[in-house]
Amino acid sequence: MNQPSDHLTDQELLQRYKTDGNSDWIGILFDRYAILLLGLCMKYLKNEEDARDSVQQIFLKVLSDIHKHDVIFFKAWIYQVARNHCLMQLRHHKDLELKEGYLQMPGAAEVPDVAEYVQKDIMLENMEHALELLNKEQSTCVRMFYLEKKSYQEITEQTGYSLLQVKSYIQNGKRNLKLLLEKYSKNKR
Repeated sequence: MNQPSDHLTDQELLQRYKTDGNSDWIGILFDRYAILLLGLCMKYLKNEEDARDSVQQIFLKVLSDIHKHDVIFFKAWIYQVARNHCLMQLRHHKDLELKEGYLQMPGAAEVPDVAEYVQKDIMLENMEHALELLNKEQSTCVRMFYLEKKSYQEITEQTGYSLLQVKSYIQNGKRNLKLLLEKYSKNKR
């Protein structure tokens, strides 16, 4: 059964909350993204109970912080809030382990840094998004060449593009990817 609020956009729900202070509006928004947040928290925390607790904590943080921010894209904003929350949980957990001496064994320096994995994860997400923004030909050729490790000849045979076109699409696609990724990194600062 459709609720009257189902047709409202995220922005409209946010505006209603900011206008009348009724937390039901944020609750509706939160319900839209609860599964996404739970999945994100599971990805980082690797523990269902911790992930569920984190989703609740994120909801409380959203309620307390939403007035401090001019949120235009709620989904992107709440995703960032959730990711930051999970990273803080991981840092806190890592600090506890260090304090308790669990990592004070030979080879402890070889333990990978969580932040490094997270940074690579963000870079890969940005790369995937940037690939989607390329035109069809560039995206196809770049994916086949770099991700599927196909040769120019194989790409030519599979796509029907000429060898010159394939080289051009890869070269231009690579340049455009670089520009898009630089744009993403500047926007994150």
